[in-house]
Amino acid sequence: MTEEHWPGEDRISATEEDDLGTEAEAEADGQPAPPEEQLEAEEAEDAEQRRDGDTPAPDDEPPAEEDELPRLRGPGHAPTGSSDGARRSVAVVVSRFNGEVTNKLLESALEELELAGVARDAVTVVQVPGAFELPLGAMALAKTRRYACIVALGCVIRGETPHFDYVAGEAASGLQLAALETGVPVSFGVLTLESADQADERVAKGAEAVRTALEMADLFSQLRASATA
Repeated sequence: MTEEHWPGEDRISATEEDDLGTEAEAEADGQPAPPEEQLEAEEAEDAEQRRDGDTPAPDDEPPAEEDELPRLRGPGHAPTGSSDGARRSVAVVVSRFNGEVTNKLLESALEELELAGVARDAVTVVQVPGAFELPLGAMALAKTRRYACIVALGCVIRGETPHFDYVAGEAASGLQLAALETGVPVSFGVLTLESADQADERVAKGAEAVRTALEMADLFSQLRASATA
């Protein structure tokens, strides 16, 4: 049996029936259905807010909080050295080459040793010809086992030949080797300069080398004490 339509009667499509159903449900709830123009305007406003960052998109998740830096864990606490030099004997090996600079380094180091509480008679100063001989001097002093730490002071200034690179590199590696082989801290207080004009701004390296040596000496002392406890 075919469906008949009266003349002038409009056929209602399935989509229009759904729209009528939505409007009927909204009216049944006591609220009129919003017009199509208003819905489009609200959707456009929401999209604009998401672009501006005012409101998160529905599928967006809140940013995760940054993880904290990992903390060291273990029995007790991690020991740290102190630059207090009371009751410690310290040796200073200093290069005579570029003496106008190394003498200032030595003055800076001696002043810092006094401030740290190291007695004058507990400080031994040994001179060597140049920075290349600093490792040998430091090794000899460390092997006596009379000093808690060794402070090495010197100055190498770049010239027109590769001599600078050889001397500076051998001084650094040799001083590290002296510390590794003897177990006595050896600090690196050697200036490596492009020109002598840079020296005045860096003579405090002597004091810095003293603080480093004393801190490592105290750390080694704590580690030995904890190992025998």
